[in-house]
Amino acid sequence: MELRWLEDFIALARTRHFSRAAEQQNVTQPTFSRRIKLLEEEMGTVLVNRQTLPLSLTPAGEEFLDLCHDVTQRVGASRRRLAQLADQHAGRIRLAAPQSLLSDFLPTWLGRWPVPPPIIPDLRATGWLVDDFFRALARDECELLLCYWPVEPCGIEPDLQDTLSCRLGGEWLIPVSLPEAGGRPRFALDGASRLPLIAYHPRGLTAAAIRAHLARLGDTPDFSILNESIQSSNIRELVALGYGLGWLPESGVRGALARGELVPAGGERWQVPVDIRLFRRADNRQPAVTALWDALATLPPPE
Repeated sequence: MELRWLEDFIALARTRHFSRAAEQQNVTQPTFSRRIKLLEEEMGTVLVNRQTLPLSLTPAGEEFLDLCHDVTQRVGASRRRLAQLADQHAGRIRLAAPQSLLSDFLPTWLGRWPVPPPIIPDLRATGWLVDDFFRALARDECELLLCYWPVEPCGIEPDLQDTLSCRLGGEWLIPVSLPEAGGRPRFALDGASRLPLIAYHPRGLTAAAIRAHLARLGDTPDFSILNESIQSSNIRELVALGYGLGWLPESGVRGALARGELVPAGGERWQVPVDIRLFRRADNRQPAVTALWDALATLPPPE
């Protein structure tokens, strides 16, 4: 039996809805339903009453849920302890960050250190959403979290209790489009009534920041969302193929803009400001983390 099946069952018991549970587990509903069915076959009994709305657990399912909580908590505690022992021995700092920050920001930031800290990026995190990041931080699955952070309220407020943060810099999310022959954007925001959009995952902070900014502007086009992605590199690829416009970090498309491969889809009013922030748990006493945090104020300013 796979541990993820137990986590699936906990999510289903919590939401009482297959679609919402599948979304929380970042899988499609057919895949999620198949995994729950396989779990029931493995246990040799029906765990979910699918005839009620919202669905309910059978008596066997209620008892199995207690077992799931116990097993996942024990496994999680064992993983955290083993990871702590390994990382403390190696003096490494595990960092969770989206793909765009790993490729466009982190190398430059580390280059500002006289002696770079022993940071090891967790490549699993490139497919995470905001709740996944802070859940990993709370569970000691990483020591640091690097992320874009909305400058203005956007309706998504992760639980920041027991965390410390530091602003490392700022960034602009700018709308870009494939250019036409004359250099004008194929998809121009100003004056348009409806445009195709290559969007971020709707539950992500980046999507929320863009939505909130557009709502403050008021007079904006309707968007036909053609694709939703967690990673900005996927959005850039589809924008570059001419399928629609998309908001991307300015640092990641600076070269493409200079070469004319992409062009802004609108002026400055369409640009969305975000901070780049570093988070840690307030109670993390790992020496390498403490040393890094104390040294942040001594770094030379970015060029």
